[in-house]
Amino acid sequence: MSAQRMTRGYFQASSREVSSRARGLLQAVTFVLLALPLAGCGTGSLWDKFTAKDDTFVEEPADKIYNEGLYLMNEKKDMKAANKKFEEVDRQHPYSDWARKSLLMSAYASYQGGDYDGCIGAATRYVTLHPGSPDAAYAQYLIAASHYDQIPDVSRDQARTEKAIAALEEVVRKYPNSEYATSAKAKIEGARDQLAGKEMNTGRYYAQKRDYTAAINRYKTVVTQYQTTRHVEEALYRLTEAYMAIGIVGEAQTAAAVLGHNFPDSRWYKDAYNLVKSGGLEPSENQGSWISKTFKKMGLG
Repeated sequence: MSAQRMTRGYFQASSREVSSRARGLLQAVTFVLLALPLAGCGTGSLWDKFTAKDDTFVEEPADKIYNEGLYLMNEKKDMKAANKKFEEVDRQHPYSDWARKSLLMSAYASYQGGDYDGCIGAATRYVTLHPGSPDAAYAQYLIAASHYDQIPDVSRDQARTEKAIAALEEVVRKYPNSEYATSAKAKIEGARDQLAGKEMNTGRYYAQKRDYTAAINRYKTVVTQYQTTRHVEEALYRLTEAYMAIGIVGEAQTAAAVLGHNFPDSRWYKDAYNLVKSGGLEPSENQGSWISKTFKKMGLG
């Protein structure tokens, strides 16, 4: 065999081999390209198109979702999950009676879960949308209770207490004959007692600093605005103390006398009596004093 024929045969054989190899390589590359989405992210977009299930929205009965919310709230004590169910009722059945009920339950679940802002928001929406509903009084009460439960201690700013009183008074004003009005009135007294406590706390602070005029102004607020609270007895004693300290003994005697007349068994009266006696005086009411006038105006003098 000539060298030319051998060379030609070699190249012919090589061409067939290269062609075969090229086809194999093309197939391999194609496979890799198809496999990349799967290897790269596990569930690539291409794969998802073949494997994804039909997620078409299916509306569920309103009562079913509502009852699931009740179960999560009452049995599982999962207020957040329950809230989602109640919100779903409103989303799927926005104009149904179930949506109205769910809105109220959403407010209640938020309250029970300590989400007071969420409760106030849902309850306010309920009162706005359904003012004539028999449950509107309860929704209004939830708003007030949410403010009331956030009342801080007497050492802090009492803006929340003021909001609570305003909301509670709204319950009494709008729904005076409801069962919630009675509870609201009791809470109002509790909130007022808190405001009186704040005044007393501040008054004692000024007294410790020997700023008796500022202290008297705080005690005066308690006597004139919060007479029905438990702090009024101490306020009268502190007035006796402060007036004695600055030498206005007539007002000190009146404060002690009014305290003894209205709260004869109070330990604060015993202290006030002894304080006045230590100055060689007796409790004696001056009818022209603002203290005496205030108590007579309130029917307590």
